[in-house]
Amino acid sequence: MTGTAVVVGAGVGGLATAIGLRRAGWTVSILERRTELERYGTAFGIHPTAQAALDRLGVGEAFRSRAVPYRGARIRTPRGKVLASLPLERIERKAGRPELLVARPYLIDALLGELDAFGDVPLKFGENVRDVAALVAGHDLVVGADGIRSAVRASRFGDRSGPRRIGTVAWIGIADFESGVYGETWGKGRFFGMTPVEPGRTNWYATVPEATTAEELRGHFEGWHDPVPRILAETAPSTWIRYEMRHLFPALPTFVHGGKVALVGDAAHAMTPNLGQGACTAILDAEALTRAVSEHAPATGLPSALRAYDAERRRSAQRVAFASRNLHRFMATEHTRMRDLLVRMMPT
Repeated sequence: MTGTAVVVGAGVGGLATAIGLRRAGWTVSILERRTELERYGTAFGIHPTAQAALDRLGVGEAFRSRAVPYRGARIRTPRGKVLASLPLERIERKAGRPELLVARPYLIDALLGELDAFGDVPLKFGENVRDVAALVAGHDLVVGADGIRSAVRASRFGDRSGPRRIGTVAWIGIADFESGVYGETWGKGRFFGMTPVEPGRTNWYATVPEATTAEELRGHFEGWHDPVPRILAETAPSTWIRYEMRHLFPALPTFVHGGKVALVGDAAHAMTPNLGQGACTAILDAEALTRAVSEHAPATGLPSALRAYDAERRRSAQRVAFASRNLHRFMATEHTRMRDLLVRMMPT
């Protein structure tokens, strides 16, 4: 089964969906509201299941050429005491491959490289989609990959589900040295994370109350264990990126509509980043949607394929979003004594 498809949004989920549809023989175009792709350097954690999905989409090798393994990460107190290990080694033993980290620009480049190889998938910038009905009328399939404020979702699914603030903000950046200390440090109402991203650099993120300004950020982590203050001191505030923590609420009853529209990624299930699964779920959505579309015969039709996609991905993605939101509450609590006691009981 093939036809014409338009993908609204050129983030990870949108580009991956376009690749999968084109590989399945569809005629595909992409509409992006920005005038250029976002290329800020935050690191994405890519779970082995999402790595396998990238392999099936044909971009696994290009992605792995710029990715680094994530191992040896710990949860610490502000004084540096280790509370527990993140379950990275357990994931690697089970999957037979490690969690990988990759800078956002490198993952975007890997996806664009695969699209460019086709030579016939137009990517149109500055397209602020307002008339979704016209897209539905003009294409066999419309994919909403346009983020937490999705125009496709609002048009087809209404405004009951939408972005919800959770009272915290994250500041993220890249330090130009390898910290050698990775994982997360959990304090009272705030936490700080460090991961590898590429040789000679460290990805970091700091989550604090929503009203915190860039000028106030360093003060929130004064006296914390090394290298937290050093990372903030040696990273220019002009390079920091502010990320308001939001999630999609309430959960959607379906990811598909009318036999012609499907949502992927943040448009379908935007979540807090605490489990590091935002990019992974978008990749898994894209691969599952395009696989369902390619595997269903013309006799059963596109509506059947979309129902199969929804059945495979909706509950799974929403469970991850729910777990991530609850983990955020747990991490950012003011009641640290009980939290730290529970963390010490985590299996390694």
